[in-house]
Amino acid sequence: MNMTQTPLPTPWWDTAHHADRRPVLLARNRIQAEIRGWLAEEGFTEVDPAAMQVSPGNETHLHAFATDAIGNDGQARRLYLHTSPEFAMKKLLAAGETRIAAFAHVWRNRERGALHSPEFTMLEWYRTGADYTALMSDTMDFLRLAAQVTGAAQLRFRDRLCDPFAEAERLSVAEAFATHAGIDLLASIGPDGSTDREALAVHVTAAGITVRPGDTWSDLLARVLVERVEPHLGHGRVTILDRYPAAEAALARRTPDDPRLAERFEVYACGVELANGFGELTNPEEQRRRFQAEMDEKARLYGERYPVDEDFLAALAQMPAASGIALGFDRLVMLATGAPRIDDVIWAPVP
Repeated sequence: MNMTQTPLPTPWWDTAHHADRRPVLLARNRIQAEIRGWLAEEGFTEVDPAAMQVSPGNETHLHAFATDAIGNDGQARRLYLHTSPEFAMKKLLAAGETRIAAFAHVWRNRERGALHSPEFTMLEWYRTGADYTALMSDTMDFLRLAAQVTGAAQLRFRDRLCDPFAEAERLSVAEAFATHAGIDLLASIGPDGSTDREALAVHVTAAGITVRPGDTWSDLLARVLVERVEPHLGHGRVTILDRYPAAEAALARRTPDDPRLAERFEVYACGVELANGFGELTNPEEQRRRFQAEMDEKARLYGERYPVDEDFLAALAQMPAASGIALGFDRLVMLATGAPRIDDVIWAPVP
């Protein structure tokens, strides 16, 4: 019997395939060079944190790669490839740095797709003594720089377009829920920031969104975001989704006018999440409580937890007030070049 075999995909290192990809990869280099120049002019110091850390990060749904570092005595010590350079960079702020940035390779397990690679490049930067809204302006500058480098009038992801030169739309998460899902999110959050799963479930059900028996408040919030809110963000112009519930911002300080909310925002273009910024939390006791809650939830859902970096909490006690943000650099290159998959903009993709 003759069997028709599915042809193997062309490897990225194939000469002809690489020639097709090379213009996008060179554009990546030019975008990175322009951003580096901007950072230097603004007085930022570029840093290069080690990738192996005691803790990869303490967020429920982020999954790390673990390794064993063998010491000179032959004993193994568990370390992790970081999911973000955040902990190390905040230690540098505690050490006295004031404006720092890094193009850091980061690793996230269980993530692979058109917009996800297990290893990717994150542009992360911090400003001490600056309000977190300054980071919104920085991000818009980077989007415009990327478009200017490639000569793109608009950013593109598949059939979605976004004008980075237009004024960004800025709305709170609560406003987005009301506008796009008809849900009063704040009605399910107590004055101290505690959440009421049953109250949110009533609103979510009324909006015609599935509620499952095991869903937590956080699960319901995420489902509404994915199904009703995110499809409307970043079309035509950039959207800055601001003022997240404090329960969804483990590393951000609370807003001064409403303890239910936190100084966290995300940036969307062409429906793609590009960046996640914070007014940084600097209270080590509060940070420990939040890490504990995140790891308890991770243990419940995935049966594992990551250690807390005690050195990070010690540094947090002397870290100055600061704002920080992480931007998916590969995704920015994708939107500026119109590339449909993240592997198209990585010089040598993960096998």
